[in-house]
Amino acid sequence: MMAREQHSVLDPDTLDDGGGGDSPPRADGSRSTHLYAGLRRRKRWLLPLLVVALLAQMAAVMITTAVQQTPTIDEPVYVATATVYLREHSLDYNPEHPPLGKLVIAAGIALADPHFDTNYKGDQGELGRHLLYESGNDPWRLMFWARLPVIVLTLLFGLVVFAFARELVGPARGLAALALYAFSPDVVAHGSLATLDVPQAGFLLTSVWLLWRARRRPFLYVPLAGAALGAAVATKMSALPAVPVLMLLAVVSVWSARRPADRDSRRHALALGVAGAAVVVVVTVAVVWASYLVVDPHLRFTSTEPMPVIHGLRGQLVDLMPFPRAFRDGMLIQFGMEDYPWQGFLFGHLYTGSHWYYLPVALLVKTPLGMIALWAAGAVAVVAVRRLRPAAPYLLVPTAVLLATAMDGSRDFGTRYAIFVPMFLAVTAACVPALRSWWRWAPLCTGLLVAFVAVSSLRTFPYYLPYSNEAFGGPAKTYLRLHDSNVDWGQDLGRLADRLHERYAGERVWLVYKGSGVPSYYGIESSDPRKVGVREVHGLLVVSDTSIDKARGKLAELIDSSRPIDQVGHSITIYRR
Repeated sequence: MMAREQHSVLDPDTLDDGGGGDSPPRADGSRSTHLYAGLRRRKRWLLPLLVVALLAQMAAVMITTAVQQTPTIDEPVYVATATVYLREHSLDYNPEHPPLGKLVIAAGIALADPHFDTNYKGDQGELGRHLLYESGNDPWRLMFWARLPVIVLTLLFGLVVFAFARELVGPARGLAALALYAFSPDVVAHGSLATLDVPQAGFLLTSVWLLWRARRRPFLYVPLAGAALGAAVATKMSALPAVPVLMLLAVVSVWSARRPADRDSRRHALALGVAGAAVVVVVTVAVVWASYLVVDPHLRFTSTEPMPVIHGLRGQLVDLMPFPRAFRDGMLIQFGMEDYPWQGFLFGHLYTGSHWYYLPVALLVKTPLGMIALWAAGAVAVVAVRRLRPAAPYLLVPTAVLLATAMDGSRDFGTRYAIFVPMFLAVTAACVPALRSWWRWAPLCTGLLVAFVAVSSLRTFPYYLPYSNEAFGGPAKTYLRLHDSNVDWGQDLGRLADRLHERYAGERVWLVYKGSGVPSYYGIESSDPRKVGVREVHGLLVVSDTSIDKARGKLAELIDSSRPIDQVGHSITIYRR
């Protein structure tokens, strides 16, 4: 029965692989032999061609998005901090995030070579605005070069998705996984920005993939998995909950590699597995230390931000962490942020605090419908199909643990906090055709759903940040359900300037903008309608959609008494008064 199941699942992939799994050609004449040889030659170049095509379209849409968007709220802080790393080798700015992700951004900044005022004093937000708008730099050029390394890294993580899925279910289904990754609106949106979410998630996926490979060669891949995990932790501290999970997976991988048959060999395999887990931890800690030492070999640190005092168990755990002081102080800042009463918005309801179900609901809104179906079916496949079952802990457990941890957070700001979900579950979704032993239409349905995802994603081009699927009205309606980085992160200030110049030249503009950009730099001459009486506001009322979601008092009165006439990038609404 087992052999029969493996044949039914693997046979289609052997036809795509062009490797040793192909059946020998029948000796029924030279014509059929030549035909078979021709097919094999085509297979060898067709697979890499399709991989390149998928990644090329992803690169094209990310670069287009990157050059059209103005700085989002977080980007100036990261860009300024990366510039400080390059010019002053100082860890003082943005300690709430470790350096590695910003060092990636710094690779692009080094090529841009911006002018930097070493005498400027201010907090990290002020430093970002000063660098972009007050130091003689071109913010369009500087932001593109800062975003480019993240775009490249995002494409490389696509190769990890493909390689992981190919090893599980073959090359054809590996292409399906890559397509889901390449057309994921969330991955495209945040992979186009100089931020830390996609790099962290990609390093986590790489670590899990390497641990999967460690089932055959543990001495090679366990240390590499530790390095990838260390890169994730050295990018964002929210990767820390993955450390115990990947330690357990290291034990599982070493155990599987040894395949113990008796009690003594089982004890030996368990001891080696524990040693493998220790290696993962040691290498992870070493990579984190290395990321700080690269910035400043002397590890000097004086935070430019107020340092909260965290008592109790959390404070004690921070003190015990085997990381540099800058990391531990950054962890205190993160805990302080978790204690802050942030505002959230979900389906028209503005609230203070957080809802545990926020992220699952936000993912339901912002994920293509075909992708959701494939995620669910893929999770069933890796549990139900016997030969795929060993992969279930590697794909489902890290995703579940990280999602549960993110759901417990206090900041209901966006699906970027769960950007690992479309990465891990793209690999899981590739396993759906293996269900054809139970449902013969599984491969065909997989192909159709992948095509549906591609169409849904391309329809939102180039407005990927405010994407929502067809069931929730598309990107034009996202602001009615969600806010902040789900829809309006300050990215459309440049597009607003173009729209006002093209359609509303000479009209009085009243602007409520949520973002880090400086409107006057882009030629937007405006006033704040909240600083004058309601009756004085006449002309164009321009409001960021997140501000619409949070509108109270005078702003709510202004919006209610105005007529919407235009929308910019699905994140800014223009009213007529």
